[in-house]
Amino acid sequence: MKRQVAWLSIGLLAISLTACLNASPSGSPPVQSSPAQSGTKSESGTDSSSSHFSAPSASPDELVEPEHSEATLLAIGDIMVHMPQLPAYYNSASKNYKLSPWFSQVKPIFRQGDWVIGNLETPIAGKDLKYSGYPRFNAPYELAEALADAGVQLVSTANNHSMDRAFPGIERTLANVRKAGLIPLGTAASAEERQRLVIEERNGIRMGFLAYTYGTNGIPVPASKSFAVNLIDLDVISEDIARLREAQADVVTVSLHFGTEYQRLPNDNQKKIARAIVSAGADIILGAHSHVVQPYEEIEVSASESRDGAPHRGIVIYSLGNFISNQTGDWKDVGLIFGVRLIKTRHSDGTSSTHWDKITTEPTWVHIFWKNQKRHYTVIPMERALSTRDIPNLSAKDYNKMTTLLSGINKHLLKLQSE
Repeated sequence: MKRQVAWLSIGLLAISLTACLNASPSGSPPVQSSPAQSGTKSESGTDSSSSHFSAPSASPDELVEPEHSEATLLAIGDIMVHMPQLPAYYNSASKNYKLSPWFSQVKPIFRQGDWVIGNLETPIAGKDLKYSGYPRFNAPYELAEALADAGVQLVSTANNHSMDRAFPGIERTLANVRKAGLIPLGTAASAEERQRLVIEERNGIRMGFLAYTYGTNGIPVPASKSFAVNLIDLDVISEDIARLREAQADVVTVSLHFGTEYQRLPNDNQKKIARAIVSAGADIILGAHSHVVQPYEEIEVSASESRDGAPHRGIVIYSLGNFISNQTGDWKDVGLIFGVRLIKTRHSDGTSSTHWDKITTEPTWVHIFWKNQKRHYTVIPMERALSTRDIPNLSAKDYNKMTTLLSGINKHLLKLQSE
């Protein structure tokens, strides 16, 4: 026992002598350069800070923990106006429309999103160009107001109906959606406007937005106005994504108008395009055009496939379905509010990384009922409606129908997960 105590004493003495030799005269840790103040901006627009140590002996209270922030993108599908949708909402005294009741039930959900984007599948080109539905659409200005009031922030205007009122329709639509406070994507009134980048920052996360369509229903885009509508071209899309990254976008979201109408599963071409766009650096792909919901899936590309030489992970919803329209039956009156949560991590060396970590799906149903010989419309979030059962004008039959629709669409959304 005495020998053990003696060895312990010698060991403690050695440790003490070593500590004295290594200590600075003041007893403080080794010299450390002054870190930049937290939250300062570099020329690139990203948060920057630096901390360099001559030895890894900083005390625990000097270690800088990574900072995290999060924000959520909500996306909806086709926003359409067929002529039967309007009569019940026209005020003959004021001679305008009030379309906000369409979105009264989803407005609280939109408030939970940091970005809210939809596919505006109709020009908003003015009454003098005549309001009309299929096959060449033109909706009242009040539609843009109602969308903004509901909480929608951005709209893709690149779709097969972009040219329904020719180039003047594109110019007017852009002016009208901006007047209402919405941000348009995918069409342009000039070559200069085509080059403008859309990056929206929420909670310190910079999201870049792009939008493209497969075509314009055979209505030609004038050769002198080739900038007017973004058509799907993988080389162009890749270049646009690169420009957003150079402008310090943390996340890139691409809206695509593609696929086959009324087909509930994506075709091979859709899958090929989506993979190529993720390889080019896109994080989120929002599909439209089929007018029915198609499933979502995660796409992972290897370093050898990606443009920047690093593995990449994206999420694609191949079609968000109809959000509001007069189409019914065969799943055409079912849509989706698709949510993606983004997490940004800022490290002590000034670098940052952003990834998505959670997907949410809120299926919707367009409820149509007759009153005073006119059709009335409400976009119903089905899960919430079935939980509360307190929405006006819904019958027991409506709730039973939603139960069936909700079960079916939830299973359908996961159809690609097992492939």
